[in-house]
Amino acid sequence: MLVIDSAAAELRIRPYVIETPVLLSRRLSELSDAQVFLKLENLQHTGSFKVRGATHKLLSLNPAQAARGVLAASSGGNHALAVAATGVKLGIATEVFVPKSIDAVRRRKIEASGAQVQLVEGDPLRAEQTARREGELSGREYVSPYNDADVIAGQGTIAVELLRQLPRLDAVFVAVGGGGLIGGIGAYLKQTAPTTQIVGCWPTNSPVLFECLRAGKIIEVAEQPTVSVSTAGGLEAGSVTFPLAQRVIDRKVLVSEDEIVAVLRRLYREDSQLVEGAAGVAAAAFIKVAAEYAGKTVAILLCGANADAQLVERIKAA
Repeated sequence: MLVIDSAAAELRIRPYVIETPVLLSRRLSELSDAQVFLKLENLQHTGSFKVRGATHKLLSLNPAQAARGVLAASSGGNHALAVAATGVKLGIATEVFVPKSIDAVRRRKIEASGAQVQLVEGDPLRAEQTARREGELSGREYVSPYNDADVIAGQGTIAVELLRQLPRLDAVFVAVGGGGLIGGIGAYLKQTAPTTQIVGCWPTNSPVLFECLRAGKIIEVAEQPTVSVSTAGGLEAGSVTFPLAQRVIDRKVLVSEDEIVAVLRRLYREDSQLVEGAAGVAAAAFIKVAAEYAGKTVAILLCGANADAQLVERIKAA
């Protein structure tokens, strides 16, 4: 069985990441008659939870691996940015592969952080496959955005913090892409707080792991454009996150693009949190089923802040 030790990972990465706060959302709490807390990973270094997994992975390299440098791939840019920034901090050269369709602002952020950027034709999965193949050819370590036990353990450090901050936690809502985030959080909570419900949340336009779980195997899933660019993209064949997701996810919720944008506006106006589409997926999923959590203590993971300019305009629109 895959070993995910987020307690050890939390100790290892503590000097390098922020212990992000939880914020009681009064409006969401009133709406649901629950205690609803927002876990503010949008305040994390590089504006995303991804720096946790990237830091843990790079700290896990031996000296020879670190000297050769690393490669990474990313759908919306958050993982690439995290690997690049962490590489600079630790003195490890990084090269990242991203789809040509990546937002120009995110691309410039990655380049400014010190990484060499390679643009790849096709979808995010193609970028992952290209980076992994280049790693095999060059002898450099490939840092997967999700398909790696060290990365998953790093993402699971969020759950370690949550249980320090909220000793009672009845449910946690998490947006799902490749499954590394919910896999890490779920693995830790199943061991330490087994009564906590793990809720996976997807945009209807990009429900890749959702459909794989429904099929009982990893399959190709057709996707439509989504504001949740950080969760978009296919799943690698044989990904370790698939059986992990099967084991830890207790409930699945799909949300529409309109529901995502509506909750992004609500978070901005009512909680003063300007966040990216993937963060809105988790919050929109909670609102969709809020009545079922009356009297409960719930955490919603706001996984990132890196919304592109067009989405920011939509969020701030009257």
